[in-house]
Order: sequence, then C-alpha cells, then structure tokens
Amino acid sequence: MLDTDKRLVFRDILEGNKCEFPASVYDSISARIGTELGFKIGMFAGSIASAVVLGAPDYIVLTLTEFAQQARRICRGNELPILVDADHGYGNALNVKRTVEELENAGVSALTIEDTLLPRQHGSREIQLISIEEGVGKMKAALAGRIDPALVVAGRTSAFQVSGPEDAMLRAKNYEEIGVDAMFFAGLSTRKQLETIRNSISIPIMLGSLSPELEDQEYLGSMGVRVALQGHLPYMAGVKAVHDTLKALKAGKKPSELVKSSQYSDLIKKVTRTSDHDNWISEFLDK
Repeated sequence: MLDTDKRLVFRDILEGNKCEFPASVYDSISARIGTELGFKIGMFAGSIASAVVLGAPDYIVLTLTEFAQQARRICRGNELPILVDADHGYGNALNVKRTVEELENAGVSALTIEDTLLPRQHGSREIQLISIEEGVGKMKAALAGRIDPALVVAGRTSAFQVSGPEDAMLRAKNYEEIGVDAMFFAGLSTRKQLETIRNSISIPIMLGSLSPELEDQEYLGSMGVRVALQGHLPYMAGVKAVHDTLKALKAGKKPSELVKSSQYSDLIKKVTRTSDHDNWISEFLDK
C-alpha cells in the first residue's frame, strides 16, 4: 500500500464517528502482528522508541535521525497506518519543520507535535510548557513541513495536568485556528474535562493512556475522540518475556523444558511472511 493510501485510511478514521484503539508497536514484527490481528492503525511512541533504540528512559536523548530510522523500518513492510509521537519536534520551530519532513519521508501516516518545554531545563524538575505563541509557531512550522496533504498533523498538549483546563482549551483553540488536523491531549483523565474540550473545539480529539473513567469506547466516540491509546503493554510484555526466558536459561533450564519451538514456528512464519519469500525464490531464483 502506498504511503498516501495509508494516510487516507487514517483520515477516514478521523472523519468517522468511532474511537479506535491503536496497536502499540515498536518494530516491523509488532506492526505486522497488529495488522494480522485486525487493528486499523498503529502507534509508535517516543518513550518506547528511546527504550528500543537506545535502551534508555524517556529523557529526550533520542535523536530525530534515530527515531525516523525506526519509524521507517516499521512503516516500510506494513500496511498498518502509523501514528507517531514526535515529541517537541526535536528543537525549535525550524527543527519541527525538519522533523515533519523526515517523518513523512519515513512513511508515517500521522504525527503529533507537543508544546512541552523539552528537554528539561537546568534547575527544573517539573513539567513546563512553552508559550502559546511559540506553540503556534511550532504548529505552523509543522504544517509548512508537510508535502503530502494526506499526512495528519496533530497538535499535542499536556496542559490539563500542567496548567489547567482553561489553558488547555486556549491552546487547543489556537492550534485549531492555524490548521492542525486534530488535538492530542495527554493527562486528560475525566469525563468533565473531555466534555469541556469537546465543546471548545471542532477538530477530532486524540487521547493518551486512558483513566478507568474514560475506558468506554462508545462514549469516547460520541465525544469526538477518534484515537485513544491503551498504554504500551505489548513492549512491556515483550521485555518481561525476554527477561524471564533468559533468566531461566541462565539458571540452568533446558530449552526443551521451557517451550517447544514448534509452538512458535507457524506464528513466526506468518508474521515474517515466509510463504511470500518462498514464492519470490521460486519466481526469481529457481529455474
């Protein structure tokens, strides 16, 4: 599927009336599994990228080049439209424009740019936001960096948890006015907050990890939420499985005592599309 076609699928979701829970993915295989299981979209988070690429926490030490390279690996072999968390755009407004250019070229279908002050400033331990004026400049730069009009550019703010609902509404309105396709809210945790923002903007809403109060998918759809994350359990489960398996082997367990390889062979063949490669061998290599 062409990149533009995947982006149009994502836009259809934004223009619909239902909320989608994306598959949290971090490499080609996890995205392939999301596709095989019937997810309509995938999400590649900056925090997970830092862990996968660097083995580092989400302290904004990952570079744009590293993030875009991993995004490209995820997108190139999958039909799943991918939303990525582009953090603060890796710098000021000019860096944001470059970020959008690189991620569009990598094949992503949608991206978010946030107005958090990143990386953390010297002497500060609390989350801070840039000014609305600078946030508007970043959103304008993001839109200017887009070549394919089908690419979704969403504004993102943590204002609900940092500066309160009034500031969140003001930022969302300003970003909507300059043309972002959607608004992503991190830290929005109550129905009252969601209803307040729904009455303030008309563009689609995206939400970060859901509080128990906001786990009703039908309710979210009725409130204009089109994408809502469910955390990043697949990556966490993968890390736990690797840890426990290696720990057991180091402790002296035999591979045959842990699992039979035949239990996984069919799944691995499916997600690596072995049959496709076998067909290509027959077509291109065999006489």
